[in-house]
Amino acid sequence: MTNPKIKIIKSEILSDNWYTLRKITYDYQKKDGTWETQYREAYDRGNGATILLYNKPNKTVILTRQLRIPTYLNGNETGMMIEACAGLLDTENAEECIKRETEEETGYQINEVRKIFEVYMSPGSVTETIHFFVGEYAKEMKVNEGGGLDEEQENIEVLEIPFEKALQMIVTGEIKDAKTIMLLQYATIHNLVV
Repeated sequence: MTNPKIKIIKSEILSDNWYTLRKITYDYQKKDGTWETQYREAYDRGNGATILLYNKPNKTVILTRQLRIPTYLNGNETGMMIEACAGLLDTENAEECIKRETEEETGYQINEVRKIFEVYMSPGSVTETIHFFVGEYAKEMKVNEGGGLDEEQENIEVLEIPFEKALQMIVTGEIKDAKTIMLLQYATIHNLVV
């Protein structure tokens, strides 16, 4: 933190239950040179990684479906979300993380992934950076049924979907997850699945 126009005054922990919610008090120097004290809340859940698994010959992608309670609280009638495989980095680097998460969630063991970019998904309130990857999968790479880890209370359904149908699911509103939409659009722009 080296921006001379920002001076952190105080950081208070408001919640440290699942992740950490802090109230930050800081002074910010405006364009006219004057200083203003501001207050914001920042939710720190660590950084993450996500991947679009695609099969070029079959023109399919692997996505997951799982309950996301915040979406249920905000109008998603079932609470279920269709999304790309993803997970938190914990102590791993992003590539190690996404390979582990891919096997845990989808059952596919992949050795080669390609990082395409990093994104702040909700920079107004969440500290998380997500590392985006793409990787090819094939039937012989399936080593288990996936579904996530019981100790993490994951109950994940693995979906193999035709790529064109996945794109249509954005239009119909069946896919509303930002990272998944970004990955599917990336695949479209770069002709990964055609």
